[in-house]
Amino acid sequence: MTLENIDIIYENNDFLAINKPAGWTVHKPKVAGVDKVEGLFVTDWLLERYPEIKTVGDLPTQADEPHLRPGIVHRLDKDTSGVLLIAKNQSTFEYLKHLFQTGQVRKTYLTLVYGKLLGKGKIDKPIGLKPGTIKRSTNAKDMKMLKDAVTEYRVLKVLRGGEYTLLEVHPMTGKTHQIRVHLASIGHPVVGDQLYGKRDQELNIKRQFLHAQGIEFPLKDDGRIKIEADLPYDLEEILQSLAVSEEPRIDSIEYD
Repeated sequence: MTLENIDIIYENNDFLAINKPAGWTVHKPKVAGVDKVEGLFVTDWLLERYPEIKTVGDLPTQADEPHLRPGIVHRLDKDTSGVLLIAKNQSTFEYLKHLFQTGQVRKTYLTLVYGKLLGKGKIDKPIGLKPGTIKRSTNAKDMKMLKDAVTEYRVLKVLRGGEYTLLEVHPMTGKTHQIRVHLASIGHPVVGDQLYGKRDQELNIKRQFLHAQGIEFPLKDDGRIKIEADLPYDLEEILQSLAVSEEPRIDSIEYD
């Protein structure tokens, strides 16, 4: 994989939307005393093609340190693919950041989970950081940084007699690992998620089945925009290997 492997879905003078591939980290971590961090980073790709973006973001100046997150207003996990927005100027950065902070951005994900779910539901459980780990949880003892989190989902397909369920998911808040933690908390972890689920030997999936399919928000001047990214080949191939066994029934469930 090279830096040419990121597709631009939409672009105007203020922002661009890319289809982030799985395996790419959005930005480099800040590591004291380390000049170079190995890996594939969206910010490297950005600065190579849009060097003017390097001053866009939260840091007030470039004099003190290199900009770690140029134009980045939200993030996706390394092994999550899909739509990622990037601001091209400071005013748009502030505008988009405000939209995310005030819940005016509607995000749609596709995910495959273990087990059978029906209809639609809402998971309303605070998420915190488990002491001494990088894992988040909804019920661990002595959790740190506990924050409210709400996730809504809708069943699209029940697969292989209920072994798997394909979901459309809408995170109403934007907490780290939110979808993965919430679905694992109700006994339906994301397929391929080795941090919150299990290794799937049968499907031979190389990463979690989680794709940011779409994002919708109001434009600065007028109207709304909805941007979508097709399901990538590796996840489409998994779905094609599973046969649809039944249609979902409409129910509503809330988890508190």
